[in-house]
Amino acid sequence: MNDVHATLIKQLCTRLTEKDNTPLYVKFADTIKQAVQNGLLPPGNVLPGERDFSQLTSVSRITVRKAMEMLEKQGAVIRSRGYGTQISDKFEYSLKEAKGFSHQVVLRGNKPDTRWVNKSIVSCSEEVAKLLDIAPGSDVFMLKRIRYVDQDPVSIEESYVPVDLIDNVDDIGLSLYDYFRSRHIIPQHTKSKVSASMPDKEFQSYMKLDTVIPVLVIKQVAFDRQNRPIEYSYNLCRSDMYVFVSEE
Repeated sequence: MNDVHATLIKQLCTRLTEKDNTPLYVKFADTIKQAVQNGLLPPGNVLPGERDFSQLTSVSRITVRKAMEMLEKQGAVIRSRGYGTQISDKFEYSLKEAKGFSHQVVLRGNKPDTRWVNKSIVSCSEEVAKLLDIAPGSDVFMLKRIRYVDQDPVSIEESYVPVDLIDNVDDIGLSLYDYFRSRHIIPQHTKSKVSASMPDKEFQSYMKLDTVIPVLVIKQVAFDRQNRPIEYSYNLCRSDMYVFVSEE
């Protein structure tokens, strides 16, 4: 057993013996996710097998199996016969909670970045107006940016925000949601639709890809605590870099 796995087993044993009402398999899975976020388990790291985990942590193989199934469902690990279980090299993004891209990247232990392409006021279409619950043709901010994880471009995002929610668009830095919070606008939850398509020339150019890969198209509306729509976003994401989680 290498030093990384020895440290992981120590963390698992500590968490599993803590007295609370959390099911053991959830404690197990959460500890592994925390180890990923802290950088202990890098992408591609192959985890010990179920039998080894069971013997080293003194929990049943059923508990270990349930934890691994939970992690696989969440996109945190990849399980394959003959190769074992390894930490996913894809970015796990929650479609349920309005945490924002930058916050979720940081929680995973990676470095987010944003390159702004456009910040302008436009008249919204009927589709956008309906989603934001405003009149068609109303002025909205159109915010277009390239998203990065550890300096790798991963997505192109267009956001539409009612003009009354932004005082000075130049004050928006790395995170739109951080700007919202600075104005006491708290993103609470989202509604999302996911589909797939082939990339256009613009996407290929921004992502600097040598080969053509499918694109995940995410249409998402974010709501605040009063259930008011505060942002509609249209996101084109690299399918080789993302895992989307709809529930936890």
